[in-house]
Amino acid sequence: MFAFGLLGKPRPVRRPGRRWWLLGVPTTLAWAAAGWSGALGLLDGFRLMSLNRVDAWGVDAGPVVSLVLFFSVAITVASSLGFAMLWAAGPSPGRVGAGFRAGSLTTALGVALGSGLAIPSWTPPESVGQRLPVSGGRAEPWSDVDWVVYYEPYLVPAVSALAALIMITVLLRAYLTEAEADDRVQALRHRGRQVTGFVTHVECTDVWIMGHPQFVVHVRFPAETGERTVVTTLVTPLLQAPARGSAVLVRYDPQDPDSVLVEPAP
Repeated sequence: MFAFGLLGKPRPVRRPGRRWWLLGVPTTLAWAAAGWSGALGLLDGFRLMSLNRVDAWGVDAGPVVSLVLFFSVAITVASSLGFAMLWAAGPSPGRVGAGFRAGSLTTALGVALGSGLAIPSWTPPESVGQRLPVSGGRAEPWSDVDWVVYYEPYLVPAVSALAALIMITVLLRAYLTEAEADDRVQALRHRGRQVTGFVTHVECTDVWIMGHPQFVVHVRFPAETGERTVVTTLVTPLLQAPARGSAVLVRYDPQDPDSVLVEPAP
């Protein structure tokens, strides 16, 4: 079952693939810069303090402070571009979800690239396997957590790359599902039987998709076997919200009762 809230005359919905490519490349690069500077400017210092109990923010911490400032700028730019990718998806719930997954992919991929490039530049700890003694005390052996922290330069890009691989799989599956759904919609637009339906009931879901409210509507329309009623959702501008008794455009497949496309009447 399908439903769309469109402005004016219904027309085919274009996939935002090109816009995602145009925004995805700089977003990934921005997240790569954030991953590189965050690894060397933040995580590296915390790793040293965790493993050796030493102050990594001493008088010679100037380059580290610069990296932290660079990280702040990079993550701000990356977040803004990611938000732009979400808006480029369009107002439908399915496309908003796809935009969120695409933004998550650029984040994971960029962090994996940036933190991977930073691996050779991590500061080696002053002691491996045991903590430095404090105030003449005895050296303590590392715990399991300390060993995990020690391998952090490799774990951060590895986990990010795994997350990126998972998001690629999810996006590919979602793309194939959306392509199949779009094919069915186009088939209904070209070969489906077109009738005029009327809204019999409207419910506001209190869900807003890219600034437009979502409604649950009950639509009654004539078919070969008599009048039918379909329950679906519409996302429309607030000024064009559906009302009880308003006419809508219905296309359906007589051979497949579940294939119904509801659109605002032109």
